[in-house]
Amino acid sequence: MLSTLLSQIVNGLVLGSLIGLIALGYTMVYGIIQLINFAHGEVFMVGAYGALAMFTYLLPTFIQQQWYFALPLLLIAGAVVSVGVAVAMERFAYRPLRNAPKLAPLITSLGVSIALQEVIRVFYPGATAAIPFPNIFIPGTWTISVGDGVVPIKYSGILLVVVALVLAYALNMFVERSRMGRAMRATSQDRDVARLMGINPDRVIVLTFALGALLAGIGGVLYGGFYTNINIDIGFQNGIFAFTAAVLGGIGNIRGAVVGGLAIGLIKSLAGQYMPGGSAYDYVWIFVVLIVVLVFRPQGFFGETERVRA
Repeated sequence: MLSTLLSQIVNGLVLGSLIGLIALGYTMVYGIIQLINFAHGEVFMVGAYGALAMFTYLLPTFIQQQWYFALPLLLIAGAVVSVGVAVAMERFAYRPLRNAPKLAPLITSLGVSIALQEVIRVFYPGATAAIPFPNIFIPGTWTISVGDGVVPIKYSGILLVVVALVLAYALNMFVERSRMGRAMRATSQDRDVARLMGINPDRVIVLTFALGALLAGIGGVLYGGFYTNINIDIGFQNGIFAFTAAVLGGIGNIRGAVVGGLAIGLIKSLAGQYMPGGSAYDYVWIFVVLIVVLVFRPQGFFGETERVRA
């Protein structure tokens, strides 16, 4: 049925927008310091828990009941918690290893990922199971009649897609047109030459981690609002999707991260509905597509082939 196809496309676009928002953090950090930060998924996760903690323990009831008050406050809380964690991670876990062999920070990122999961598991009440997340946007669904069926679109899903695309566009404009964006691109190309030109690479790298974490924290809040619950595994699961999206789109490329995220969301949704095995094999089809793309275009959709200098 056409309505079923369109419903799956809508679901894929919502999930893909979220994945793209997380993938931007992966691609930015890699573009600057060539580090695959596997802890970035947990930055997304702690942002969701930080916002939930503020909603549960700090907001008065009358604010909790009004989405137009609660939503901006939770977005700010999620962003602040995620940025704080990411900046601390960069300062104490990655900066001391900046000149170490590349394998050292990679292993460290895995350790930081596990550590963040365990901190939430041990110290957040009830985190050993899924925790309900508050409804922080207009409740309800917009339905579109198509043929003999309808296509339901949750208002929170529309919010997620719009916010993700607007933030991705704003980030792209910041990197391309702002003074600090030029500093980020210069640091990405050659850190030593950038330092000679008066750029502080440490400041640029911290800003890169902070911007990626800002998007991840906002994504964590929007995820909770759309799916109505969170657990400590959402960081790992969505982080893997986001890393795959970054590679698929061309890691280091902002547009590629967004397109890769949308592609992953659509593949997961459509494969779960139409491919053999159904939703039990939707992860398999994601990585089948990734392998096929990388076989024929190893740099991804928007990546550039690296030239080896003589």
